[in-house]
Amino acid sequence: MDALQPYLPLIYTILRGLAVVGLVHALITRQPPYWMLTLGFAAFLGGIFSMVFSLVYVFTVLIPSLRGGTRVAGRAVARGVESLKPLDLRIREAHEQLQESDTLQNRADLAALQARAGRPDDAQATLAPLLSGIYADDPVVLLTSAELDLARQEPAPAAAKLNRVDLKTSAATRTRTLTLLAQAQDAQNLPETDQTYRDAITGATTEEPRARYAAYLIRQGREDEARALLDALAKTEKKASGLYRRQEREWFQMAAGLRKELK
Repeated sequence: MDALQPYLPLIYTILRGLAVVGLVHALITRQPPYWMLTLGFAAFLGGIFSMVFSLVYVFTVLIPSLRGGTRVAGRAVARGVESLKPLDLRIREAHEQLQESDTLQNRADLAALQARAGRPDDAQATLAPLLSGIYADDPVVLLTSAELDLARQEPAPAAAKLNRVDLKTSAATRTRTLTLLAQAQDAQNLPETDQTYRDAITGATTEEPRARYAAYLIRQGREDEARALLDALAKTEKKASGLYRRQEREWFQMAAGLRKELK
C-alpha cells in the first residue's frame, strides 16, 4: 500500500475521469436513473464507493456497448458533446461548413439550428435556394420549409409545399406530412382538416396526429369524440414500452393536458 501512495492522486484522477465519461454515456444512452445518480456522485463529489461503481459501469455497460457498436456509440457521444455547445456557436460553425460545402445536408442542418434559435426567416432564407434547384421536391426540404412557414403564420404556402410531398416515400414521411397539412388547413379554417387528421392517424408512426386531432376536436366543440380519442391514447401509453413512452413523451403529455381541460 505504501508503494501505491505516490500514485494515489493519479489513480483518483483517472477514476474520476472514468466517472465523467460514464455519466455522459449514461445520459446519452438513457440508462436507468440509479446509474446516473451514482456516476453523478462519483464525477462531482468523489468517494470510494461511487468510484467503485463507476468502474463497474465502465466494465459492465460502457465497454460492452462500445464493442457492440463502436460507430453508433461514437456518433452518440459526438452528438452529446455537440449539443453542449452554445446555439450561436453551432450556428456559426454550421454557416462556415455551408460555405465550405454547399450540400443539402449542410443547408438543412443550418436551417434547423436557425429555427431552434427562433429565427424562422433566416432558416427559410437558408432553404430558399433548394426550393428552386434539383432538391425542390425532396421531402426533407419541403417538410422543413413548410414547418418554417407555419412558424411564420403562413399556412397557405406551407400547404402548397406539403401537397408536393410524395407520401409513398416512407410511413414516417406520410405521417409528418399529413399532420403538418392538417395544421395548415386548420389555420385556414378549411373543411378538409378533419379528414386530413384522420388520414394522418391511419398507419401513423407517432402519436402526434392523434394528440393534435384531439385538440382540434376540442376547439370544434366535439368533446365526446375528443375524450374517446384521449382515452385511447392513455391506454396506448399504459401498454407502451419505456422506450416508446420516452420517444412520444411530448404527445402523451399533451394528451394528459387535454384530458384535464375536459374535466
